[in-house]
Amino acid sequence: MFTKSKIRLQTKLTILVCTVVLVSLSVTAYLIGSKAVENSRAFHENKVMDIATTISHTKLIKDGLTGDGPVEAIQSFTSEVQKSTSVQYIVVLNKDHIRQSHPVEERIGEYFVGGDEDLAYEGESYTSLAQGTLGESLRAFVPIYAENEIVGVVSVGILSKNIQAAVFQSLRTSYIGIGFGLLIGIIGAFLLARQVKKTLYGLEPEEIAKLLGERDAMLESVKEGIIAINDKGEIIVANQAASQLFHQAGLLENPIGKTADAYLPGSRLQQVLISGEPAFNQEQQLNGIDIVVNRVPVILNGEIVGALATFRDKTELTSLVEQLSGAKAFAETLRTQTHEFMNKLHVITAMVHTKSYDELKEYTTYLSDAYQKEVGAVSRLIKDPVISGYLVNKLSKARETGIHVELAGDNPLPGLKKIEHMDKIITILGNLFDNASEAVRDQENGQIEIAINYKNKHFYFDIHDNGPGIGEADFEQTSQIGLSTKGENRGYGLYLVNKALTELGGKLDISSEKGAGTRFHVKIPYEGDTND
Repeated sequence: MFTKSKIRLQTKLTILVCTVVLVSLSVTAYLIGSKAVENSRAFHENKVMDIATTISHTKLIKDGLTGDGPVEAIQSFTSEVQKSTSVQYIVVLNKDHIRQSHPVEERIGEYFVGGDEDLAYEGESYTSLAQGTLGESLRAFVPIYAENEIVGVVSVGILSKNIQAAVFQSLRTSYIGIGFGLLIGIIGAFLLARQVKKTLYGLEPEEIAKLLGERDAMLESVKEGIIAINDKGEIIVANQAASQLFHQAGLLENPIGKTADAYLPGSRLQQVLISGEPAFNQEQQLNGIDIVVNRVPVILNGEIVGALATFRDKTELTSLVEQLSGAKAFAETLRTQTHEFMNKLHVITAMVHTKSYDELKEYTTYLSDAYQKEVGAVSRLIKDPVISGYLVNKLSKARETGIHVELAGDNPLPGLKKIEHMDKIITILGNLFDNASEAVRDQENGQIEIAINYKNKHFYFDIHDNGPGIGEADFEQTSQIGLSTKGENRGYGLYLVNKALTELGGKLDISSEKGAGTRFHVKIPYEGDTND
């Protein structure tokens, strides 16, 4: 089976432009030729009519026809005029239609041939195209008057082939110019088609259509919102994910054709268009919705022709991050517990072999109590698996460093409904626990007391350490970024805690005295996944 070969775009454009040029020049040539023929005929008609009129008024001609002068003089006179005016013949007829002059002298005295001279004997002057003895010719007829009486007719003619030769000569230059124009048009058509092909990166229309289809499919398949602007700052592309996010933010109008600054005032795409600098993982708010945005310029042939932005609801990213963080915390805890469990099994095995049953009983009782204090206590007080896993991991690390941690609480904390708040809650708990751990790390009997409660859709977290405490003069600087009582390049913990609490609408109270430890009391708005 043979497949039908497709004509390339470059070939199509070349043929199309050449056809347009050829048709245009052909029409031009036809119009010029028609006008040239018309002008040439009018010119020769006027010429023969003027000569015939002049001869009809010549006294020598009139005398020859009336008998007042020699008739032979008519032939000699018309022969001289014929030579000087470049006409093919001048024939003078008497009133009986007999030739009195003719380029061929043997035909003098014969009747005029053509039959188109009768109107002249009726007093009319005119031109006609007729077949004579010399061939087809354009001839003028003018009556000759003597004392108000027609005594003859003069006919002046130019052969048609001579008129056509004159027309062709006048058109020759025009046709040469038209031919040259056609050649230039063909070359221009080829160069234009080649340039168009280059502009389209050598792609055929079918390939461009396929690429556009693939581009649309890719835009709609990704979960990230994607918008693109042109060099005027107008939005030219917005995929389905972007439109859905805009609708969630209350932007119901179609963004296509609108300027990015007007439709999305905080998009900063115009900045990228001007500076050409990309920006990645930028947090931004869109009518109350937190999104993470990447912005890059679109560069073509070294020039910025637009900008592109991809963005996604931060809630989704936060959910993924927290799931990974929780899984990592669980994995770390399991790794640590597995290692400890293996050590404990070795100890138990050794006691069994040595039949140290009393010591074995004491050891297993100790292990049971330790488990209840850590995993059991955390599971009882915190029902959210991410927060629970994170805190178990923190407690395990604290125990490894010799810090004693006490957990207490009356109302268990349910699972977090608004998962987008998870990273901020983890930031608060983690930094406060790390601060307390560092405070008692150098203590001989380091101890941390934690109280967890959930009431009226609020999470109450209280942590107290028996460390050296913080003086009143140090309170203000501990909440500023980069400032700490622990030395340089520290002091980020409480700054991050305060920042997260501000975003959640929570509250932090600190009470501390030098030598008496520090107590942090946190109140966080918290919507659980069960009714309280």
